[in-house]
This record gives sequence, structure tokens and C-alpha cells, in this order.
Amino acid sequence: MNKLFALTFLAFSLANHANADTLLETAQQDGNFKTFVKAVKSAGLEETLNEKGPITLFAPNDAAFAKLPKAKLNALMANPAELKKVLSYHIYPGKVTQADVSAGKIKSLEGADLKLSVTDGVKVDNVKVVGDEINADNGVIHTMSAVLIPKG
Repeated sequence: MNKLFALTFLAFSLANHANADTLLETAQQDGNFKTFVKAVKSAGLEETLNEKGPITLFAPNDAAFAKLPKAKLNALMANPAELKKVLSYHIYPGKVTQADVSAGKIKSLEGADLKLSVTDGVKVDNVKVVGDEINADNGVIHTMSAVLIPKG
């Protein structure tokens, strides 16, 4: 009986631990956000994604970064200030889940508005959100099918 209890406790602990990480740790563990995590570190935004929250992160996956022209991606990665601006545009300082998303505008951490739409699936600035949301202790990650670029 003690073995069963120990295994049950271990399984419960592991299940809860999977959700007991910050947005940055969760993105790193997911494995589909390698370029995004590298960019966050280059831009010096680790602390932002490790803050208490709640934070909504519209994170482009590796496939989304692969859609950018190589020269544009390299230029962005080589310019921490511009990279920080672009990545901050993917962060909303509040929590928006798939269950409570509605059409309208929300202000990104970068300062510009993100336009949310719910016609034909959830979209941010007409870029489709793919897959299910990923929860972390300090917020939620929505996987983006393309990199969002702030206007101006």
C-alpha cells in the first residue's frame, strides 16, 4: 500500500510540477520555441517572462521564425534594441485565455495595440493562433503561426 501511495504522490507531484514554471521555463521545456527563447535572452527579456504575472505571451514557434527571411532574422537577432521592441509586442501584461478571448484591441508591453479577432479561429493582427494554449504559473502562452511585427 505504501508503494501505491508513493507512486500516486509522485505522479501527482510531477503533474503539478509541469504547470509550476514561469513562461520562459515553460517555453524552454516545450521544445518548439528554441528561436524565441534565444531571442528573449538576446533582448534581455528573461526577467520580464519570469515575473509574477499574469502575462499573456503570443509566442512564435520555430516554424514561425523560419518564415522570416534569413537576412531579416539575422539583422533582428544582431540588434538587441529592435529585437526587444519586436518581442515586447508579443507580450500582454494581463491574462487572456482561449476561453475568454474576444474581438478587440489590447495594449502590448511594447505600447502598440494588438488586434484580436475570433472569426475563423483566434487571430492576433490577422496571424493565426495554433494549437492549445500552454499554461504556466505566471500566465499563458498562445503559439503564433508567424512573428508579429509592430508597425512603425
